[in-house]
Amino acid sequence: MISRETIDDVKNRVDIVDVIGDFVTLKRSGQNYKALSPFTNEKTASFYVVPSKGIFKDFSSGKGGDGITFVMEHEGMNYMEAIRYLAKKYGVEIKEEAQSQEYALQATERDSLYIVMNYAKEHYKQRLLHTEEGNGIGLSYFRERGFNDRTIEKFELGYAINAWDDFNKRALQEGYREEMLDKAGLIIKRDDGRFYDRFRGRVIFPVHNLAGKVIAFGARILTKEKDQPKYINSPETEIYHKSQVLYGMFQAKNAIRREDSCYLVEGYTDVISMHLADVDNVVASSGTALTEEQIKLIRRFTENVTVLFDGDAAGVKAALRGIDLILKGGLNVRVLLFPDNEDPDSFSRKMGSTAFKQYLKDHTQDFISFKIDLHAKEAGQDPIKKAEAIRDIVTTISLIPDPIKRSVYIQETSQLLRMSETVLLSEMNKIVIGERRKKDQDRGREVQEPPPDFMNEPPVTETKTDENTMVQLQERESIRLLLNYAETHYDEQRLVDFMLAELDDVEFTDPILKEIYQGFKDGAERGEVVDTMYFMEHGSAAVKGVVAELTTPRYEASKHWPEKNIFFPHERELLHDLAYTNVLRLKFRVIQKLVEDNKAEWRKATTEEEQEKHFTIHEQLKGAEKELAVILGIVVNKG
Repeated sequence: MISRETIDDVKNRVDIVDVIGDFVTLKRSGQNYKALSPFTNEKTASFYVVPSKGIFKDFSSGKGGDGITFVMEHEGMNYMEAIRYLAKKYGVEIKEEAQSQEYALQATERDSLYIVMNYAKEHYKQRLLHTEEGNGIGLSYFRERGFNDRTIEKFELGYAINAWDDFNKRALQEGYREEMLDKAGLIIKRDDGRFYDRFRGRVIFPVHNLAGKVIAFGARILTKEKDQPKYINSPETEIYHKSQVLYGMFQAKNAIRREDSCYLVEGYTDVISMHLADVDNVVASSGTALTEEQIKLIRRFTENVTVLFDGDAAGVKAALRGIDLILKGGLNVRVLLFPDNEDPDSFSRKMGSTAFKQYLKDHTQDFISFKIDLHAKEAGQDPIKKAEAIRDIVTTISLIPDPIKRSVYIQETSQLLRMSETVLLSEMNKIVIGERRKKDQDRGREVQEPPPDFMNEPPVTETKTDENTMVQLQERESIRLLLNYAETHYDEQRLVDFMLAELDDVEFTDPILKEIYQGFKDGAERGEVVDTMYFMEHGSAAVKGVVAELTTPRYEASKHWPEKNIFFPHERELLHDLAYTNVLRLKFRVIQKLVEDNKAEWRKATTEEEQEKHFTIHEQLKGAEKELAVILGIVVNKG
């Protein structure tokens, strides 16, 4: 167990902008920062970071909390793993205490997979550097490609001994369970129930997540065996989903953010060779077809992508597929096609660092000119093929979600092809409208065609009444005021003292809001200041999420408004009236709910005595409701 002293030291050093900035490109918005959600595939920014309070809030997914919470949510870590990660980031020495058996048993399968994958990484590194076979085969291969010691360490490259159970045998000796090695995809079960190593006689390329943890491996064979694929990769596990990962992103993310640009290549060695050529802002799809999740991952750090592809027919086809998908994801795309029989790996080694970087700069094309050049070669003088090519180019432009960018590209295409802009625009609009109609029809079918067992489903009943909803909305406003202004001066006391006294007879109905309110009450009894950071320290995950949401401002006044004589009071200036009115409104909503609850019980009454009791309660509640309504200026019915 990590000591309390270490945890406190880590918390004191955490800079939430610095922490989240490792995973998301943040843009300043007034005193705060905003970005696209790293948890959902959104088109407009709804992810906010408030440095002054040390919190983030993602209004798209509902997640929120402090820097530690973000690392846990984003990387799937538990609390202690997140502390270890941040301790390493900030150079905090970890002091540990004896771990109880009960805590050890609480380790999840996910935690165990990370531990196993880290062990495997160290095993393969040891085999590469400290065995005769690893040196003679694996290290020689890396040296031939120009990989130096720094690069080998940077990407944590390794080698798997060409034996059926070298890894499995050693892992078992170290106390790892075969069941977990199997779940991690490191060993494979035979028909007879015994296991053998998945990776044998291959150089190893570890795949990292954004936090630098190894989640999978790619392995390349160096011999020419006909029955063996060139590359084999880890299977999908709880911590590895290949459609959501890009090789080299951990090593490239800072450079991508710094350059505001990302190079996209195909394989492991392409990435590493470009790093050797001092081009660090590069990632690879690792031989798999590009996915929407991978594009979303790039978009966290930049909106500018340059796709680098081999100069052969297969490379061209892959480039075209990739361009369309990237454009659809809202990114700006440029393309570079290498000469025939060349790829980023071979070409960078052949040219050297300076010449290679200059080549990238000089030969990168806009996707429009790339497609026009490509189709011009294929179509020649054939008018039918020319028409098909133009329609294909317009179809690609129609995929761009931003209508302004679409219009600009249509203008550029019109100039390059010397065609009427009106004709191109008309064709594009047909495509866009057609796709829209198709989506609407698909959505209609989804609604009209319920699953086969739909009719057997029990009817859904609404459990939350309107009165409950209104009460909880007012409870929420009460908590918002407390979180933002608890220590603010209110008459001769603090606002928290006023609200706790006025709401002493009110029982909160929402369990999370109730927990927060109780935190304020307990703090007042102990004489402690309870604020946002208190709940980030002591609150549950649900509490942290609500606190982050209620203390994160989504909008800021324009700094140019005062120049235009546009002024409005800050909420703090209206706080006296806001707090007083809120207390009255909450009590008013509680009474309305009690009225409805009493009516429900009244209807069930079977004796005259019970009916008389509920009638008396009803009259008292309606009297209180009327008094509050008069103060608030609300008209209520007499029922």
